[in-house]
Amino acid sequence: MLREIPASDTLLRTALLAEKLPTDDLGRRNQRFFAWEDDDGRVVAHGGLEGRGADRLLRSLVVSPGERGKGLAVRLVAALEHVARSGGAERLWLLTETAGPVFDRLGWRRAERDTAPDEIAGSAQFAALCPASAVCMVRDLTS
Repeated sequence: MLREIPASDTLLRTALLAEKLPTDDLGRRNQRFFAWEDDDGRVVAHGGLEGRGADRLLRSLVVSPGERGKGLAVRLVAALEHVARSGGAERLWLLTETAGPVFDRLGWRRAERDTAPDEIAGSAQFAALCPASAVCMVRDLTS
């Protein structure tokens, strides 16, 4: 089950730091973070959305090590895509150094980083926190 959490959530920060994902920009405007709980109420994954308007950023996606390989990332991404679509987003963007093949299988397409719209390119993730070697991907939510 997906539930919204504050950017200050200790489990979120701990999970991101354990995976060497950025935390320096947590809590800025237009960010929403979520925890995925299993049937026993344990938090087993996190993810976030950033931005407003037609283009948004999917960010801070992490699945607990003991829960990997069970399809949880697929369900979490689908839930976050639904939240974004319900909020008026038409496209989601992301940067990844390791999960490109997963997002390929989920129907995301690779894009040149410089094709991201200004509101995405200007995010801390794109502008400073993620290295130039990170793969840029985009997902059309309208089809």
